[in-house]
Amino acid sequence: QVQMVESGGGLVQAGGSLRLSCAVSGRTFSDFDMAWFRQAPGNEREFVAAISRFAASTKYADSVKGRFTISRDNTKNTLYLQMNNLKPEDTAVYFCAAGEFRVYVRGYNYWGQGTQVTVSS
Repeated sequence: QVQMVESGGGLVQAGGSLRLSCAVSGRTFSDFDMAWFRQAPGNEREFVAAISRFAASTKYADSVKGRFTISRDNTKNTLYLQMNNLKPEDTAVYFCAAGEFRVYVRGYNYWGQGTQVTVSS
């Protein structure tokens, strides 16, 4: 069984930075393409960024392109999301996901429990 635990969320002022981490265990990390999604209250879960199994390919939502960077360390079984120049509209619960290199929720079989990111104006 795959376990995924996010960390690194918190409260930050607009323009600030946060780095999210997602530790994966229970399966070989490099078996999976990985992604970050987010969900704000009252909204559907939306795609943020994805990275292929050996980091050859990445993909970003237009809303975060140029501000967020997804990366992974297969030796540490960990996925990262570096978030810079944060905006209040980035406020959401952020989830890591493991599956295929897709931009939609159903492309992923395994999910973390989420970490809250709050950006104040």
